[in-house]
Amino acid sequence: MRDFAVPFDNNQSERDLRMIKLRQKISGTFRSFQALVNFCRIRGHVSTARKNGLNALEALQRVLLGNPFVPAADTS
Repeated sequence: MRDFAVPFDNNQSERDLRMIKLRQKISGTFRSFQALVNFCRIRGHVSTARKNGLNALEALQRVLLGNPFVPAADTS
């Protein structure tokens, strides 16, 4: 209760899906299946970059410059 850097819940997957559900709630739906796929790819890349300490904008800039962030493989 003292460390406010710790999230109030421990369910990262729920937090990742929240934006998709919010977008559906606001606009009703995606106009095409490809738009949904593109949205999920972008959100997934940004989420992974943030979890690895990168700024979201920096991660997207790197993709557009042809040098995308690729997380290190977990060997454990």
